[in-house]
Amino acid sequence: MSIASLPGTRQPGDLLRLSHLFVRTLREDPADAEVASHRLLVRAGYIRRAAPGIYSWLPLGLRVLAKVERVVREEMDAIGAQEVHFPALLPREPYEATGRWTEYGPNIFRLKDRKEADYLLAPTHEEMFTLLVKDLYSSYKDLPLALYQIQTKYRDEARPRAGLIRGREFIMKDSYSFDVDDAGLDESYAKHRAAYQRIFDRLGFEYVIVSAHAGAMGGSKSEEFLAKSPIGEDTYVECKACGYAANVEAAHAPVPDPIPFDGTAEAHAEDTPDTPTIEALVAYLNARFPREDRPWAAGDTLKNVLFRLDHPDGTTEAVAIGVPGDREVDVKRMEAAFYPAEFSPFGEEDFAARPELVKGYIGPGVLGEAGTAKIRYLLDPRVVEGTRWVTGANRPGQHVIDLVAGRDFTADGTIEVAEVWPGDPCPNGDGILETARGIEMGHVFQLGRKFAEALDLKVLDENGKAVTVTMGSYGVGVTRALAAIAEGNHDDKGLAWPAQVAPAHVHVVATGKGTEVFDAAERIATELVAHGVEVVYDDRPKVSPGVKFADAELLGVPLLVVVGRGLADGVVEVRPRAGQAEQVAVDDAVPAVVERVEAMLAG
Repeated sequence: MSIASLPGTRQPGDLLRLSHLFVRTLREDPADAEVASHRLLVRAGYIRRAAPGIYSWLPLGLRVLAKVERVVREEMDAIGAQEVHFPALLPREPYEATGRWTEYGPNIFRLKDRKEADYLLAPTHEEMFTLLVKDLYSSYKDLPLALYQIQTKYRDEARPRAGLIRGREFIMKDSYSFDVDDAGLDESYAKHRAAYQRIFDRLGFEYVIVSAHAGAMGGSKSEEFLAKSPIGEDTYVECKACGYAANVEAAHAPVPDPIPFDGTAEAHAEDTPDTPTIEALVAYLNARFPREDRPWAAGDTLKNVLFRLDHPDGTTEAVAIGVPGDREVDVKRMEAAFYPAEFSPFGEEDFAARPELVKGYIGPGVLGEAGTAKIRYLLDPRVVEGTRWVTGANRPGQHVIDLVAGRDFTADGTIEVAEVWPGDPCPNGDGILETARGIEMGHVFQLGRKFAEALDLKVLDENGKAVTVTMGSYGVGVTRALAAIAEGNHDDKGLAWPAQVAPAHVHVVATGKGTEVFDAAERIATELVAHGVEVVYDDRPKVSPGVKFADAELLGVPLLVVVGRGLADGVVEVRPRAGQAEQVAVDDAVPAVVERVEAMLAG
């Protein structure tokens, strides 16, 4: 088998001479670099910053990017998906029809043409895929169908960070499945999920699949593929005992069984002066109203937190959330729960507009549809019927003790936005949760009929009846995946690319002043290329060996061949980017290196 036939290669081979290659390595870290991938990709000359969250791609970076895209394409093609390509500049009308022109709020780039017509730079393309299929297909015989594209997207991130990991311009593979019924959607979803596992296995980083919020996409089943990384923006939980895994935004808490409350003491309001915090309140309760069974704890209190919701259509709403007093409301869980609305804690002006609320002592009695404040009231699901709580009495300096859920108060619904802690019980009841961080690489959704209904995508079924098509949506962050590979494959000296995506397979370094060294290195490099090997050749004549080795380690090509002092003894040095060097006879160097490259690519 030739190298050119293996994954991760170009045809038939490439020779990149550093004396001519458009690259400049840097010895100092860029000032705005926060994470290793950002720092090293810039220093090694793969990308350059053009503006916050926007990057130019240099030749080496484009080579890696093309290989990542190739892996994605191969696996998408393997499940029968067909590639298309949409424009990035899109009209307003399709997004208006689905409501997302408004829902996206400030997160999209909007612009007008010379005729004052509204356009946007596409953050994603569900509407366009849906309309394309509607335009061309009308029968159940045309389905199932899967289409994909690899294309640049734009989102006006408020805080672009970490180089390619959260940018304002990025490349994404988005694909969509179209089926007549939900059984077909399940099958399409399973095919895409399996394809994603193959993609991320080939790209060379450790990942986890977690349950996730659908967010702006809507729909039912939703899973994320997270590259495990301490710098990841996503926190997830997993249970080693049963395999449960979820993004913290979608994590569930075990819901206790209802508790009989017959014979439970009546609720009673008590003075609780000088208790501005949960800790102070618990200390006061234990001193003045001790329990017989155990001391009071923060988890016995019910904290009612008020927020203002600002919806994209300009309307505002107040919402109160009741959580056990030992936990705070998690910001990311709030964002997911109330998207696309933006939220902020109640401020002094909000309280002043609602004098019926006593700040610091708000109790369930004034909240909800039946309450005097008429504020929507949502409870943590652990506040089940029969549980008893200490909470605000809605009077200054007073709390209510023995307030029983289901007997003394109810809510308008439940919501899971309280913090999730390491050591929390698994919702499956088989262990405890551990937390970790990851970078979102892919997301698969069962969209259902949300977009098809909004844009009237229907086909005729076997009986000639018009039925609404059901859809799935599947995304891979291509540029983000490249950054994740760099995050997981580097050391303190530079990058260390897996062979599948490296800009070249071999880095040949000529060290020395004599022409015989450069002649031998040239011969080895050109013979390797003839065998289909991609080669970076450091042929710079007046650069010191120290600089050449530093550049080789920084660039991160997986196999290094050094032609230098050993040439006098008839040997060259061959070593992995991070491994032990081996002396190889110069006449055996090419076949030995070809064998190693074949093994790297096949593995």
